[in-house]
Amino acid sequence: MINSRKIEDLLPEVAEKCEAFITACAKEDIDTIITSTFRDYESQDALYAQGRTLPGPKVTQVRGGYSFHNFRVAFDFVPIVGGKAIWNDSALWARCGKIGESLGFEWGGSWAKFVDKPHMQLTGGKTLKQFRIKTV
Repeated sequence: MINSRKIEDLLPEVAEKCEAFITACAKEDIDTIITSTFRDYESQDALYAQGRTLPGPKVTQVRGGYSFHNFRVAFDFVPIVGGKAIWNDSALWARCGKIGESLGFEWGGSWAKFVDKPHMQLTGGKTLKQFRIKTV
């Protein structure tokens, strides 16, 4: 199973913009840690099972092949303050989301269904179906 945190495991354009996101956040005095980049289908399925058939909270709504992480165009992050991950500061997440969107990312925090504040993706307008067809 592969559940990477490495920026270099993203597609080159996405990796470059991920680095730009980290830099732009730092300029706004927001430290960030990348918590997930590429996931293979098996890792995605394991995350999907969490909160369903495995213990823990639900952290994803999709199985393998239905996450942009599976195609190296998405990453998850968390802002850090005083060396600690900050999960419950809506204003801080909104600042990060605005920075990501200014770089062309789609921010999961703006989604109407299953708001996913730690998630950024750069799909180039492609759908999951298009990514799946291209990889088969």
